[in-house]
Amino acid sequence: MEPYPVDFSVAYPGRPLNRLTTFFRLFTVIPIAIVLASVASGGAQWGGTWEQGQQWSGNGGTVLAGIGGALFWGPLLMILFRRKYPRWWFDWNLELHRFGNRVTAYLALMDDHYPSTDDHQGVRLTYPVPEEGRLNRWLPLVKWLLAIPHYVVLLFLNIAAIVAVVIAWFAILFSGSYPRALFDLVEGVLRWQNRVVAYAFTLVTDRYPPFRLAP
Repeated sequence: MEPYPVDFSVAYPGRPLNRLTTFFRLFTVIPIAIVLASVASGGAQWGGTWEQGQQWSGNGGTVLAGIGGALFWGPLLMILFRRKYPRWWFDWNLELHRFGNRVTAYLALMDDHYPSTDDHQGVRLTYPVPEEGRLNRWLPLVKWLLAIPHYVVLLFLNIAAIVAVVIAWFAILFSGSYPRALFDLVEGVLRWQNRVVAYAFTLVTDRYPPFRLAP
């Protein structure tokens, strides 16, 4: 099976997780979530539909997969007219995407190290720099539409992931460890979500995302 160009993984914590910060995770995440929101709100927005659809928590603990402040219209126009993706725009989108994933992984209890604004920590996200002239100039106009089947699947997958995180919360409090099967499920949902974001919104690849949780 050929690997998808968007590579995402979270290092499984092979050690006892902090029960205290796990118990108060919805509160400890607030400061870094505010930092993420302040950065994300300063970027070019493409509306709230996708953002609202990717919220991890329905009780005010809103953490996105790093896409709220992504540059979208600029890269779209550059690809459309010049088939070029300016490198600094690419770097901004990738680093914001990574930052959002670190916060999301922390909220999902996958790591008890507080999310860094720059260090990658245990969350890995990479995708290749688009070569000039290689991206299809017309696809960015319809990628968001072509990805609709993924939105539907992700709606149900995110519900399953939230249930898994709630179960993992109890497991960590009692045993100190994150059940590996639940961890793999949440990681797979995030991987799927990151592929869709990279394809439809940060526009770094023309290859359609696969319908799978595995790498």
